[in-house]
Amino acid sequence: MEPVSENARLVQRAYWLIRLRWVAIAFVTAGTYFSHNILEVELWDSALYAIALLLTIYNTVVLLLLNHFTAKNHEVPHRAVKRVINFQVSADLLLLTVLLHFSGGVENPFVFYFMFHMIIASILLPVRESCLQATFAVLLFGLLVLLEYLQLIPHYCLAGFVPHCLRRTGLYVLGTFFVFTTALYLAVYMASYIAVRLRRTEQAYRQANVLLQEKDRIKDEYVLRVTHDIKAHLATIQGCLGVVANRFIGSLDDEQADLISRAHKRTVKLTNFVKALLRLTQMRLSGELEMDIFSLRDAVQNTVATVKAKAQEKSITLNCNVELLEDRIFGNQFSIEEMITNLLLNAIKYTPAEGTVMVNVKSCEDSVLLEIVDTGIGIPKGEQPKIFDEFYRATNARKVERDGTGLGLSIVKYIVERHGGQIEVQSEEGNGATFRITLPRKKHP
Repeated sequence: MEPVSENARLVQRAYWLIRLRWVAIAFVTAGTYFSHNILEVELWDSALYAIALLLTIYNTVVLLLLNHFTAKNHEVPHRAVKRVINFQVSADLLLLTVLLHFSGGVENPFVFYFMFHMIIASILLPVRESCLQATFAVLLFGLLVLLEYLQLIPHYCLAGFVPHCLRRTGLYVLGTFFVFTTALYLAVYMASYIAVRLRRTEQAYRQANVLLQEKDRIKDEYVLRVTHDIKAHLATIQGCLGVVANRFIGSLDDEQADLISRAHKRTVKLTNFVKALLRLTQMRLSGELEMDIFSLRDAVQNTVATVKAKAQEKSITLNCNVELLEDRIFGNQFSIEEMITNLLLNAIKYTPAEGTVMVNVKSCEDSVLLEIVDTGIGIPKGEQPKIFDEFYRATNARKVERDGTGLGLSIVKYIVERHGGQIEVQSEEGNGATFRITLPRKKHP
């Protein structure tokens, strides 16, 4: 999975603010209606509904602007995203202050909803900018209570909620402002402290992940060179043993012939293992596959023809059912054929004689579904999550075939993932297995 960039995370957070604002709009609308009509609290409901409408328009504009920037640029500038987030937080604080003005001012207990904005700002923004937002909130709230206290702007008392208007009670106003200010800065300090620690930890993990990826790449390059050399030597040894086994076996006694035959078979198995390891390492290092439009029907038929002789050797019935309205898909045909071949060879290997192996291919909207179904030994439930790991083999599979590589399904999974598809297995031990692969028809992002 590719790591998410810092800018991408900031964009996600900007969208998160927009989603939270939709919730706030619904809360303001429903809260105004409930307080005014059910609780019979005196509110200037028309002004509050107008603010909710203004919030809706403002949120829609921000959403459209953000969509425009993200659609136009693959990587939105870091500074631009931070400005969008700062603007949203500041605008929210301003609108919340106006909302409080028309709903009781200092008398409204929802004044401490400023705290949520400060926590959000501390999570999304650097410490300095969070403190500036907290100062802006304190100034807004202080200006509101001061102007209402001096009667320079009207005060909308919450009659029905408080016994009498409190905006002229100096001690109450001063005490509320003091608690509000200290609580706001304390919230910013604690949230920023936690957020900074989390960011540093996340950065350390990202750096560690980069180092691990680099070490993994070096390991793959080393394995590639070593296996390539081993493959060349094994090919020579296998060729020599093959000549002895085919041409001179008659001149050897039984013990010598047996030793040559066993050595040749072991060399063939070891060569197949090295080839599989080399193929997987090459794919991991390249990371990309050359893709084009090809016929999936032809690919399936090619693989079925390739493994047909193996199935006949064990008297296994091999059926193929392709139901495609459109068989053209985007991908690497060689890799897809290799993937299907590996699954079919596994199915044939672990299916007893006289069994059945079925290939089903179906259309599914923008994708195709490929199923490999067998009547073989199945896979133990507890081991199914591990079967795609490199070198892992199920316990019952090791009993049937001691010298398997454990790389076939790893290669299958890698090919499926590089094509943007998904693979899953359904099986019960002793009752066969079904591998389902979903592949997109078109190029995946």
